[in-house]
Amino acid sequence: MATDLVTDIRIDASPPHVWQVLTDLAAYPEWNPFIVAATGQAQVGSHLTLRLQPVVGRATTVRPTVTAARAGEELRWLGHLGVRGLLDADHHFLLTADGDGTRLVQREHFGGLLVPLVAGTLERGTLPAFVLMNEALKSRAEQPLSSTRG
Repeated sequence: MATDLVTDIRIDASPPHVWQVLTDLAAYPEWNPFIVAATGQAQVGSHLTLRLQPVVGRATTVRPTVTAARAGEELRWLGHLGVRGLLDADHHFLLTADGDGTRLVQREHFGGLLVPLVAGTLERGTLPAFVLMNEALKSRAEQPLSSTRG
């Protein structure tokens, strides 16, 4: 079984600037209500450590591997709960130019044996957290350049 969570938002900032905010993992505690702590590099093969706070439920730490990192276009990582096939999560950010701004699509594909047991929690806790993260990213990226880290 599998399930997908998908959100999108338009940001009044260029894709390179949105990318800069999105990949400044050390700054996540300053603005990100979903990924409240993050370490690692936005580079293919890099292992990240992410502390996730869903809207419903308790925080959890995951350690995915970056599978795509194309500046200004795509950031993707893949994580597993324990062994592959139990609960696999393929998280994906796509950035595309939208006029003078950026369209950000955040999606995550969940597959594995545990999906039927956690699908409701993902819909109630994780999907709303994606929306909150998108809104916070929009707010951060739309600030004047001098007021963001980087």
